[in-house]
Amino acid sequence: MSAGGGTKAILAALGANAGIAAAKFAGFLVTGSSSMLAESVHSLADTTNQGLLLLGQKTSKREADQEHPFGYGRDRYFYSFIVALMLFTLGSAFAIYEGIHKIGHPEPLESPIVAVIILLVAVALEGYSFYTAIGESKKIKGNATWWGFIRQAKEPELPVVLLEDAGALLGLVFALLGVGLSVVTDNPVWDGVGTLAIGALLGVIAVILIIEMKSLLIGEGATEGVLATIVDELAAGKVERVIHIRTQYLGPDELLVAAKLAMVPGLDTAELAAAIDDAEARVRAKVPVAKLIYLEPDLDRSYTR
Repeated sequence: MSAGGGTKAILAALGANAGIAAAKFAGFLVTGSSSMLAESVHSLADTTNQGLLLLGQKTSKREADQEHPFGYGRDRYFYSFIVALMLFTLGSAFAIYEGIHKIGHPEPLESPIVAVIILLVAVALEGYSFYTAIGESKKIKGNATWWGFIRQAKEPELPVVLLEDAGALLGLVFALLGVGLSVVTDNPVWDGVGTLAIGALLGVIAVILIIEMKSLLIGEGATEGVLATIVDELAAGKVERVIHIRTQYLGPDELLVAAKLAMVPGLDTAELAAAIDDAEARVRAKVPVAKLIYLEPDLDRSYTR
C-alpha cells in the first residue's frame, strides 16, 4: 500500500469524527438523549483512535537498533490492537451500560428535532469518511471480497477505519430510530433501546478487530498467492527445489523470508553464493515487500537419484 492511502483515510476520519463528537455532545446537552450521549462517546473514541493509528504509523518508521534488530514495523499492529480495545471498552461497554440504564429509568427527550438535525449532519460527515476509506481500499483490495480484504490485509489502518466508519453509519441509523420512535410513540424507552443496539454493534466490530489485529501482532505469514510466487522464484536458476520455507510479516511493508534450498549438485563456493544472490534478487523483483531474506543451501534428502 500504502501508508499514504492509509494516512489519507485516517485524516478524513479524524476530521469528521472530531466535528461529529462536538456536535453530538452539544445535542446531548440540549436533548438529554442517551442515544446522542452514546454516539458522542463513540465519536470521541473514534477521534482518539485515529490519533493512535497516526502515532503507530510514525513510531513504526524508527530505524532498527540493537534491541529491536528487525525494526519497529509492528508498532502499527500494536496501536491498531489498542484501537480495537478502546472501541470495545470506551464505545461498546459504555453504550450498553447507558442503554440498560435508560431502559430502566427512561427520561423524556427535550428538543428532539435538534438531535435529528445533528445526526443527519453526522451521517453526511461519516459518509464522506467512509467513501474516502473505500476509495483508498479499492487500490489494494484487488479481487478479494470486502470481508476477505478485512481478514487478509496486512496493513491494519484501512480495515480499522472501514469497520469503524461502517459501524458509525449504522450506529447513527440506530440513534435516529431511537430518537424517532421515542417521539412518535411518546415513549423514551426507545431511546434506550437505540443506545443498546449501538453498544451491541460496536461490540461485534470491536471483537472482529481484536481478533484480526491480534493475529497480525503475533505474526502472520504470506498469503497463499504471495507464498506461491516466492517459491516459484526461488525454485529457478541453479536451485532445484525449495525444501521448506517460513515467512512472517515484521510490519505491513516488511516480509521476512527464510528457506532451505536444494541446489544443483557440483557447485563450488563462488557459484553457490552467486546462485543464492540470484534467488534473492528474483524474489525481491516479484515481491518487493520481502525485505529480509535468509536462504540456506542444503542437500535434498527427501529422495535419492
